[in-house]
Amino acid sequence: MAERPEYSPGLAGVIAGESAISRIDFEANRLIVRGYDLVEITRRAVFEEVAWLLLYGELPTAAQLGGFQDRLRAERGLPPAVEELLRRTPAEAQSMAVLRSAVSALGVTDPEARDISREATLRKAERLLAKVPTILTAAHRCASGLEPVPPDPELGHAANLLYMVDGRRPQEHAVRAVDVALMLYSEHGFNASSFAARVAASTLADLHAAVTAGIAALMGPLHGGANEAAMEMMLEIGEPERARPWVLEALAQKRKIMGFGHREYKSGDSRVPAVTEEGRRVAAATGESRWQRIADAVEATMLSEKGIFPNVDFPVAWTFYTMGLPIPLYTPIFVASRVAGWAAHVVEQQESNRLIRPNHIYTGPGDRPFPRLADR
Repeated sequence: MAERPEYSPGLAGVIAGESAISRIDFEANRLIVRGYDLVEITRRAVFEEVAWLLLYGELPTAAQLGGFQDRLRAERGLPPAVEELLRRTPAEAQSMAVLRSAVSALGVTDPEARDISREATLRKAERLLAKVPTILTAAHRCASGLEPVPPDPELGHAANLLYMVDGRRPQEHAVRAVDVALMLYSEHGFNASSFAARVAASTLADLHAAVTAGIAALMGPLHGGANEAAMEMMLEIGEPERARPWVLEALAQKRKIMGFGHREYKSGDSRVPAVTEEGRRVAAATGESRWQRIADAVEATMLSEKGIFPNVDFPVAWTFYTMGLPIPLYTPIFVASRVAGWAAHVVEQQESNRLIRPNHIYTGPGDRPFPRLADR
């Protein structure tokens, strides 16, 4: 009998490709994007700078950033067909399913949809970056029986996203918190959704197809959906004094504590402190500290009982909730950020492409004779 080949469930530890986009510095516990510490970038930059860095490989000059921001502002509007899709979608539809369908629909309306050249892909990436916040906010408002709020060309990317949620000019603490979250969510190596996008791109599918694949992979609670699940968990806990006994009981029942643990980080997700810092600012500005205190108690319990640290989804969840963002928007906002990373991976994959087609180990029955229909 032939020797059974080595198999790694979930492809854990398997090298699936090369990339110049990002890496994790495990010794220093840092996420490096195009050579820069991403957490350090969040202290000095806005999301548009990180998006440019991902797409074009270098930080933008002032002129490049200004032109990029102008193009994003100009492309925020949606084609009539996509607007109609959002209006006709059932109100009970899952927000990520609506976003996935709308991005796919954009692929039908984009004039360069089938052009997979680097130049066309980057132009399409900019258009997607501009339109995804419009889609996710319009979809949410339509599902709530409200008219979508048109984009405000005077506002930056994060501020405009928040404005389109409820039509009110957002406060600076909220803009800053969303901007930091967008930067930290923008790229993270060969994660499930980026790998899904690369697999699609390796077939020479277009950007919209690859991003649709990425969104589909991001929908699950073990990936992007963890932020929504983490907030639902905190709502179930309800009060800070209930946090420790609730977690202890959940652990005794072997329930998964959402927003904790990460396959890549063993000593804590390097992005967590930056989001937590913004969350504390939001709590101070709003006067609502309950969710921060619940989060602190859950973190302390998980660390003392299991030695497990939170991942970035955990502080994002309670920070967004404290500022009043509806829970169904959390994962779509992740998409509004990760579009930049997905597009960078699509460009990189197709510039040095080989179809991604791994082998597998067959575990089904052995050879069997085919019986006649009458004998089955």
